[in-house]
Amino acid sequence: MTADRPRGGAPGADAPAKAPSVVPTRPAPAERMSTTVLWALPPVAVLALVFLYPLALVVQESLAPGAYGDVLGSQAFQDALVTTVWLAVGATVGCLVLGFVLALVIAFVPFPGGKAVSKFIDVFLSFPSFLITLALLFLYGTVGMANGLWTDVTGAESGPFRFLTTPWGVLLAEITYFTPFVVRPLLAAFSQMETAQLEVASSLGAKPLRIVRRVILPEALPALAAGGSLVLVMCLNEFGIVLFTGAKGVTTLPMLVYGKAILESDYAAACVVAVVNVAISVGLYAIYRAVTKSGGRRPTQTSAAREAPRRRTLRGRPSEGRLRRAGA
Repeated sequence: MTADRPRGGAPGADAPAKAPSVVPTRPAPAERMSTTVLWALPPVAVLALVFLYPLALVVQESLAPGAYGDVLGSQAFQDALVTTVWLAVGATVGCLVLGFVLALVIAFVPFPGGKAVSKFIDVFLSFPSFLITLALLFLYGTVGMANGLWTDVTGAESGPFRFLTTPWGVLLAEITYFTPFVVRPLLAAFSQMETAQLEVASSLGAKPLRIVRRVILPEALPALAAGGSLVLVMCLNEFGIVLFTGAKGVTTLPMLVYGKAILESDYAAACVVAVVNVAISVGLYAIYRAVTKSGGRRPTQTSAAREAPRRRTLRGRPSEGRLRRAGA
């Protein structure tokens, strides 16, 4: 006979024992490092083949005996360097002034179609530079609309608008094309501003220009610095605008590279100019990255200090010190 199961035993006494839980083990540091290297190797190889290897060939070609001395001491290189720098600086200043005014109007002056203008600026950033130059040629070129209208009205043989073939035409084209690169970061900075500051300053009797100078401009400085640095780097390397305007006597460093390599077949001199241009651009880009990094840290560092006055403003009347600062 089979023995009867004992009564009154502990519940679950006959249940099977649970299997011990398995704790997942983390991969060893050496294994993680090998996995990281395997994932990073293909893009690094493609980058080295497509970019670093041609750049190394350019640097190697520029190291020809006497190449740097001949090129850097030539009058053509010095004139091209001066022209490149003053055009880039002038275009950057023009873009900063015009972009700041446009961003102020779009952000703080309500008008019909303001959102459409903001969206158009985003689309404008995707346009190629030669397209803007062609548009200016259709308007102010030798046979453009402005000169054609002038000759039709006055009966003259030619119109007075001939500035596109001068350095001023190149400067106008660069300001027209690169201004949205300043407007975009400014609009992003203005969208994060507290409207309470503007309302308090206005209620204390501050004039619009004073509000712009004391309240808006300090908040816009990081965006202005970032946009200006980017525009300066892009203007130093601009080739299409100078080529399509056909400006006589305007030779920048990219144009000098084109002339030495394509027209004169002097590859050593062209590589020297290219290396100098790359060195200047990389240095300015490092400054641009440092400016954007410092500008990006600013809201994080002051978020707690900015949030407390905002809560006080929403709950009640702002403090006396805040009124003094906004009115000043």
